[in-house]
This record gives sequence, C-alpha cells and structure tokens, in this order.
Amino acid sequence: MDCQDDDARAAYAHKIQMLNDQLRREMPHGSVMITRAVAQLGNDKLHEIAAAIQAFEQFGPDNDPWGEHDFGQVEIDGEMIFWKIDAYDLNLEFASPDPTEEAVTRRILTIMTAGDL
Repeated sequence: MDCQDDDARAAYAHKIQMLNDQLRREMPHGSVMITRAVAQLGNDKLHEIAAAIQAFEQFGPDNDPWGEHDFGQVEIDGEMIFWKIDAYDLNLEFASPDPTEEAVTRRILTIMTAGDL
C-alpha cells in the first residue's frame, strides 16, 4: 500500500469517526437502541449510561484499530456497559453503501451489558 492509499484510508476513517462521534455525543441524533437488560436498569441508570457514553474518549489501538470510534465500554456501578455504532443503508437491511455519506446511511448506536454479548 502506498502513501496515497494510506492517506485515503485515514481520511475515510476520519470522516466515519466524525459522524460516529456526532451520533454518540448528540443522542438521539440517529437511532439509539438498548437491550432489554439495559432497559431494566431504569431511567436514572440510563441517563448515567448515556452521559458516560457521550463523554467517552478512551479510544486507542486496542479498542479502535480502524480509528472509526465505533465501539467502547464504560463501567457504571461495577457493571460493564458496551456500546457500538453500525452504519446501515436507509432501509436498515444491509450495510451502508458508503458510511461516509449521511444521505445513504442510517447509524444505529446500540447499548448493551456484558451479559448481552
């Protein structure tokens, strides 16, 4: 892979990163899904989880190898909460044809507990 390919991949990942960060920080921009286990934690805990996800910035090579900020975990009262962002087509049937283009992409932020994995 040459330098231009590396630059193009970095620019592509950065655009996805910006869109994913926007969804994560500005909930409910886009769609947010929670598992049944998360819903059972109650509204106060949901607000705490949402705030922790919005503030999350501990991205690195181990949890974000592609630099797209599409996965993370937070600990709330000793319980690990995971979140992920997926980019679908507008009908939510397939992967987005171009996750850098909002006109053809619907992002979904899913929040789950370790027991949901």
